[in-house]
Amino acid sequence: MILNKVTRRAVLKAGGAAAIAGLGPLGAAPAIAQTRTFKIGYVSPQTGPLAPFGEADNFMLAIARRYFGKGVKDAAGKIVRVEILVRDSQSKENRAAAVAADLIHKDKVDLLLVASTPETTNPVSDQAETNEVPCISTMAPWQPWFFARGGKPDAGFTYTYHYFWGLEDIIGAYTAMWNTIPTNRIVGGLFPNDGDGNAWGDKEHGIAPGMAKNGGYRVIDPGRFPDMNDNFSNYIGIFKRENVEIVTGVVIPPDIGTFLKQAAQQGFKPKAITVGKALLFPVVIDSFGAAANNLSSEMWWGPTWPYKSSLTGETCQQLCDAYTKATGRQWTQHIGFAYSLFEMAADIVKRSEGPGNKSATLNAITTTNLETVVGPISWNGKGPVKNVAKTPMVGGQWRDTHGGRFKHEIIVVANTTAPQIPLAGKMELYG
Repeated sequence: MILNKVTRRAVLKAGGAAAIAGLGPLGAAPAIAQTRTFKIGYVSPQTGPLAPFGEADNFMLAIARRYFGKGVKDAAGKIVRVEILVRDSQSKENRAAAVAADLIHKDKVDLLLVASTPETTNPVSDQAETNEVPCISTMAPWQPWFFARGGKPDAGFTYTYHYFWGLEDIIGAYTAMWNTIPTNRIVGGLFPNDGDGNAWGDKEHGIAPGMAKNGGYRVIDPGRFPDMNDNFSNYIGIFKRENVEIVTGVVIPPDIGTFLKQAAQQGFKPKAITVGKALLFPVVIDSFGAAANNLSSEMWWGPTWPYKSSLTGETCQQLCDAYTKATGRQWTQHIGFAYSLFEMAADIVKRSEGPGNKSATLNAITTTNLETVVGPISWNGKGPVKNVAKTPMVGGQWRDTHGGRFKHEIIVVANTTAPQIPLAGKMELYG
């Protein structure tokens, strides 16, 4: 029997007897729907000075891969296989852009996820926007994510969406903490020459104008410095001369360690040190020894947050406990937001039309209305700009546990910015 130039051996290679049985009346092979895996690319800083932001990644990724292991049913009722491709930005902007480009062009990802500081979120989001790939980012204040990328409030972006808090929340939480302690309301600013530092220290749109209006705080800004700065003597000298009693800013972990050491050496003793980014994680705090007690910062997730996982129904406390049980380490704020990215991804896959359908995936993002472990997330026009959804943030302070399982713990000491997060104590003077 001749099968229109299709040999029996070729047919058997293509699928054996079942393939022969499926041949049409003219012997032509039938059209077989080609399916592929829905690929999710994830970029975060797992090494380098921003590595504390990626500390919980392995724990979170294990949960996500277990959830996706049996596939996810999409909007058409089909089971979609999901693959997560993880890349390390190495805490470098150029590296973040390069690995994002590879995920887009070589791996052909359907969705990009990115976390942790503008140095990571911005270059990845830019690659996604330029190459028209749906992307969700978090763990960077929305202003440096939006405006530093050229975002215009009346237009926004097409493919890139973000959720987190903003500088208005920093102003609210920080001044709420400081208002409860006796100071002269003179604040020294540590603003590096990076995405966060330039946004926080901007004279018109940064934190200084808002702090002046919200409590009469005067911010002394000595100017920008490079990340990994090894000498803060000039800044300390200016703070002492200006009678600064509060230090704030947004620096990487190595820089706050250098500053604290040199401040002690030079006899500078502020009444409050409330710094973003560097003071978020226990692994950093513990390295300061006795100097860690009563350091303060923003607090954007923790075990007392009143939310549950959309994947498993676990509470925030249960998620923190699971992290400690699995790793032996203290919970960290990054857990909640890294976890929530994959809550978002699962929800989007469910409401998409499978891999390869960019417009359906993008539509699933823009119509998101999901309760996550970090709070409700929706880009429904209620955010500050088109592409941004806000999540709650409060003020936290680190306390020595005096022999507890872990050396220090952070507790909520100001919640006027998010009253649904319960208070656990009062702000205390540093030192």
